[in-house]
Amino acid sequence: MPEIALHDDQRYIEGLLRNDDQVIDAIYRHFAGTIKRWVCANSGSPDDAADIFQESLLAIYRQAREKRLVLTCPFESFLLMVCKRKWWNELKKRNRKGVTISIDSVSEISEETNDLMQQEERDQLVSHFFQQLGDRCREIIAQTLGSEHQEKVAARLGVSYAYLRKKKSECMGKLTQMIKKSPEFRIMKDQI
Repeated sequence: MPEIALHDDQRYIEGLLRNDDQVIDAIYRHFAGTIKRWVCANSGSPDDAADIFQESLLAIYRQAREKRLVLTCPFESFLLMVCKRKWWNELKKRNRKGVTISIDSVSEISEETNDLMQQEERDQLVSHFFQQLGDRCREIIAQTLGSEHQEKVAARLGVSYAYLRKKKSECMGKLTQMIKKSPEFRIMKDQI
């Protein structure tokens, strides 16, 4: 089985582990603004954004130290996913306190928001690893996901129906393995 490619941004993870001031400064310079804009655009304040940013860096540090985090995507994407998850959890907690509307409606809104965020994160993760598959696997998966009969898809691709089914199964298996081995998936799983 092929190893998942280590992303160049692993240097940020290594820098956090070494407590390297230059790397940590670079993380703040390059990524804090993005996180601040996102949190502020999603019912937060600049102070909230700073807190979420620091908590997320600590969570990533702990993941790297305790579970040997290996980055397979850009650091910014990973950091944003962790920050989003922490911010949505914070909003969920806040919605449970001091609410003047019924707790049921807040709960429903909070659940829907959380479900949408989880789905968006899952979709981004699948899309990221889908792009890492070979051309033939991407083509087969894309062609077979529609409502068209598989026999027609096989004919259009110039392969037998049996081959198409087998190859689709192999490609989906490879995609699933890549996703399950990713640190992003482990964090999602831990927080659900």
